[in-house]
Amino acid sequence: MKRILMILTSHQQMENTDSKTGVWLGEFTDPYYEFIDQGYQVTLASPLGGKPPVDGMSELTEHITGSNRRFTEDELAQQAFAHTHTLVGLSANNFDAVFFPGGHGPLWDLALDELSGKLILEFFNVNKPVAAVCHGPAALVKAAELVPGLLSGKRLTGFTNAEETLVGRANHIPFKLEDKLIALGADFKSALVPFFSHVETDGLLITGQNPLSAGPVAKALIEVLENGIAVRE
Repeated sequence: MKRILMILTSHQQMENTDSKTGVWLGEFTDPYYEFIDQGYQVTLASPLGGKPPVDGMSELTEHITGSNRRFTEDELAQQAFAHTHTLVGLSANNFDAVFFPGGHGPLWDLALDELSGKLILEFFNVNKPVAAVCHGPAALVKAAELVPGLLSGKRLTGFTNAEETLVGRANHIPFKLEDKLIALGADFKSALVPFFSHVETDGLLITGQNPLSAGPVAKALIEVLENGIAVRE
């Protein structure tokens, strides 16, 4: 049985606003059930452990996905979500891949979290894939600070500057993810139209642009796990 580690944000506060953030629910539930339905074992973790905050916007009717509805009726999944592990003591040796869902929270905590950054490096070092969607790729920032040049020339994607402006949160975040990843040397790609699904696979790194990309990123990760490291297209 293949084992997936999903690392969720623990951060809720946003800057210069009373609005809250956290995990974008569909970016957790869509990949979670892709993995579960393939018979994978999923372990949930977060910087603070316990129940991660959920971005209330992701629970609005227009953003509800089928996996969200399934989650509300899945007591085992809700228990796992309510009792995530901390990152202390986790090792890539115990998992086949790691997946980072988004929501704006990772811009504050996972982007600065040394344990998370070291875990990412550990997965790469033992040739196991790292996947992330939307703001989840912010976790790569700390890994790239620990190993300068890690992202140089790596083809990836994430929530774009244009999308950040369209959701009205550009002035309430510590940095724009697209700008940060480009500054770290990444070859940043995106869909021609904001909020369209877009996935990039570059060897062991699989990234998705936005909430609609969450399920497709999980499927791309499963393909890498089942068929070996994908070649650069």
